[in-house]
Amino acid sequence: MDTDIQTMIRDTARAFAQDVLAPGASEREKNRAIEPAVIEQMGELGLLGMTVPEALGGIGADYTSYALALMEIAEGDGAVSTMMSVHNAPFCSVLEQFGNEAQQQRWLRPAAAGDFIGCFGLTEAHTGSDAKAIRTRATKSGDGYVINGSKQFISSARIGAATLVFAVTDPNVDKGGITAFYVPNDTPGFTVGAPELKLGQNASDTCSLSFEDMHVGVDMRLGQEGQGLAIALSSLETGRIGIAAQSVGMAQAALSYAARYSFERKSFGKPLFEHQSIAFKLADMDAQIEASRQLVLNAAAVKDAAKPCLREASIAKLVASEMAERVCSDAIQVLGGYGYLADYPLEKLYRDVRVCQIYEGTSEIQKINISRELAKRYAP
Repeated sequence: MDTDIQTMIRDTARAFAQDVLAPGASEREKNRAIEPAVIEQMGELGLLGMTVPEALGGIGADYTSYALALMEIAEGDGAVSTMMSVHNAPFCSVLEQFGNEAQQQRWLRPAAAGDFIGCFGLTEAHTGSDAKAIRTRATKSGDGYVINGSKQFISSARIGAATLVFAVTDPNVDKGGITAFYVPNDTPGFTVGAPELKLGQNASDTCSLSFEDMHVGVDMRLGQEGQGLAIALSSLETGRIGIAAQSVGMAQAALSYAARYSFERKSFGKPLFEHQSIAFKLADMDAQIEASRQLVLNAAAVKDAAKPCLREASIAKLVASEMAERVCSDAIQVLGGYGYLADYPLEKLYRDVRVCQIYEGTSEIQKINISRELAKRYAP
């Protein structure tokens, strides 16, 4: 059962999502951008540093509160929830876990307050899920490193002010000798490519990055040399809980719209809802969403208990992301031809939700994680 604080956080996020985000979602999609005013409001509400301790500029919420809030934000606008998710985890969570005190005060505190948006630069064009195969190189030079290479599919790169960049510092070491760096996006040699044209979530910009003889000081390194892969993987549990929560939120938006429509639209002399085929379809959608919601909250509760939750997070992400596409498709079916039109919100939701099965680990990666956990329990 939700605590009073969790309920307050959820209700605050819900009010913001319904009053501010939902009404502007279509315009945001058209403009392919999230308004600075929206980001500023989210910072003021504490939505951009949710699990960061108050002493470091956040609101010190638990992961259950984070999941509840993210569901609400996603119900208002999936693209905004992606920005929120990446900024909270992995960006802020990595700085909290691996930044030294000076780095936390310098970078994490303003990030958690929402003064700027952060990015996560791991994926490269030739490698997605195989993180250890990255090719971006960081070579020691004087008082720091020179970085050359590129990244692909980086969320919030156009609006972001800083990026966690992962680069190979020693190719002869197992797992690539990868090291993590904090890099301001205005660093000389750092170039942000044009936003990608995507199927959905167009307000959340996704860009390539390129680094050409980009110098960063040793003080920009996070953790030790060679610790980069562990740092990159450390936030995946939270990230997957976030995407699972996001999936639930967008699915809930689709159900809510379809259900309301079913009472307003009449067919054969009565509201659509009074046709059992429609009522049962909506009931199935509600059941699927609720099951996924409970998987998300269970994974968050395990995380709150400071226990490993790779299995729980992977299950939640797998089930919720695949559920969300089915539910959005069924919602379109309820509206019939109108559901297929851009004049109605369901076609946008259907496009927006598709990527949830891809980022923060594809469905196939989640199945690998789950099967490995099964092997630990049952293999002879």
